[in-house]
Amino acid sequence: MHELSIATSLVETAVRSAEKAGACSVTRLHLRLGALAGVEPESLEFCFPVVAKGTICEGAELRLEIVPASGCCARCGGRSEVRDLLAPCPACGGWPLSVEGGREMELDSLEVT
Repeated sequence: MHELSIATSLVETAVRSAEKAGACSVTRLHLRLGALAGVEPESLEFCFPVVAKGTICEGAELRLEIVPASGCCARCGGRSEVRDLLAPCPACGGWPLSVEGGREMELDSLEVT
C-alpha cells in the first residue's frame, strides 16, 4: 500500500511548511490528485489521520481534488476524458489516445493556525 508512504510524505511536507511559517497547527490540506496517478483516494484518506496522529496535522481535513485526464484520438481527432489508459476512443474506437494531465500529485495549499 504505497498510499501509506504518500500520506507520510504529505504530513512531513505539511509539518515542515507550517513550522517554517510559524504555525501551531494545520487545519486543512488541499491535494490535487490526478485520476491516473495510481493512487487510491479512499486508501489515502484512510492512511492520512493515522500518519498525522501526534503531529501538528492531527485532526486536519485532507481535501482531495481529483484532476481528470483528457485524451486526443490520432485517428478521428476526438477529445475525451480518460479514466483508463487502455480504453479506446469513445467516438471511433481508435487506440491509443494521446493523454494529457491526470498524473499530478500536488500539495496545493495548507490552512494553518
